[in-house]
Amino acid sequence: MLLSLVMKVLILMHVDQEGPGLIEDCSRELAIPYEIRNLGAGAALPKLDDFTHMVILGGPMNVYEEDRYPFLGREDLFIKEALQRGKSVLGICLGAQLMAKALGARVFRAPVKEIGWFEVSLTSQGLADPLFAGFPKTFSVFQWHGDTFDLPKGAQLLATSPAVLHQAFRYGEAAYGLQFHLEVTEGMVRQWMEGYEEEFAAGSVPPYTKDQILKDTVGKMDFCLLWGRKFFRRFLGEDISSSFRHG
Repeated sequence: MLLSLVMKVLILMHVDQEGPGLIEDCSRELAIPYEIRNLGAGAALPKLDDFTHMVILGGPMNVYEEDRYPFLGREDLFIKEALQRGKSVLGICLGAQLMAKALGARVFRAPVKEIGWFEVSLTSQGLADPLFAGFPKTFSVFQWHGDTFDLPKGAQLLATSPAVLHQAFRYGEAAYGLQFHLEVTEGMVRQWMEGYEEEFAAGSVPPYTKDQILKDTVGKMDFCLLWGRKFFRRFLGEDISSSFRHG
């Protein structure tokens, strides 16, 4: 009970259709207060001191489009400060790319655009990480991205794939970046397929039909919900630094 009183989670959104999904569910289950700020809708950044944890969600924009999306510049400085102060930070898709940029790494076009369900594999560091404890070495995740990033200096690579090398990383003890979407529900996938239809029509590699993605979503969602919930509850409810100290 004490945990829920001292913790508060800041969730940064960039567009209406990319919400927190399972992260919000887990926050409610653990009775942890949270606040959602949609920067793309004009919300202001709050005081960093008011929060113990920060989650940075995805969006269709690119980190290098600050002229088109001025809030990205302010968000970059905010993320840098959070990381410098050792806050618990989780970035997903665009959020992971923003973290990488804030840590001085290059963000650039990926060799392939991934839209749909793709396999990623945990590295030895990933298998030993407390948030990925018990995960199978290789598993399917939902992807929707065209950019990737260099591994930030000082970060550990936690997950990889043949097509896009840097799929997940940890910086320090409590900052995580995920290129893939563990937070999605079936409803979110269907909403993205409709809301981002034009981008989907441009294609992913390998090519993926809408019907195939929806079929795979039905078949793979139980795994995503089970392990996504484990990952987010650990991020929100466990003392990660204590896990490192005690092995």
